[in-house]
Amino acid sequence: MLLGMAHDVLVVEDEEDIAVPLIRTLEREGYEVNRASSGADALTFVVDEDPAVVILDLGLPDMDGIDVCRQMRTAGYLGGIIMVTARAGELDRVVGLDVGADDYLAKPFGLAELLARVRALLRRSAIVTPDGSTVTTASGLKIDAASRRVHLGDQEIALTAKEFDVLAVLASHHDKVVPRETLMNQVWDQNWYGSTKTLDVTIGRLRSKLEAADAGERVVAIRGVGFRLETGT
Repeated sequence: MLLGMAHDVLVVEDEEDIAVPLIRTLEREGYEVNRASSGADALTFVVDEDPAVVILDLGLPDMDGIDVCRQMRTAGYLGGIIMVTARAGELDRVVGLDVGADDYLAKPFGLAELLARVRALLRRSAIVTPDGSTVTTASGLKIDAASRRVHLGDQEIALTAKEFDVLAVLASHHDKVVPRETLMNQVWDQNWYGSTKTLDVTIGRLRSKLEAADAGERVVAIRGVGFRLETGT
């Protein structure tokens, strides 16, 4: 059972036999759960209510779940998104993560596994800087662990949960190489079953956002080792 304030979860699933047991399980764990049966309803709910986590089925009756995910991120939603799909193959996984999903589960999945993924998304404070403080780089990029916000002067750089987590780990080891395994273990899970392409996709999105904001920081890939955050010249 969750302690303190309950986290709200949106289940986007049109199939009753999947949605009902999932909702009951989440509610037993103490989550506040809402359900949307279509992509359009999910988009409206996310904009209006801003849930902590969205569990998003890709096979929706009105629109493709990948498009729903993309539109959620475009609309400014920064919460966690877990994609659920019966589709097979690495391509679907990478495409889904590329449009802003944080995690991915293939049907059929165990409810215990999904609960673990939800908890991992909500356990955000565990991987930020050790003392929960603010890190400010030489270029003036400010990463606030307590509020989970990133600023460059008065400009806020909007990052998803995983993008922020990756940046926080890299910033806490500024100018040092962080191994891929360290990033995967701290940002995802030591038992992550998926491909490490997940990390590459997240790094790519983070790199693009830093460049678009002229943040003065760049994420450098060290082939065969990991990544380093450094102040650009």
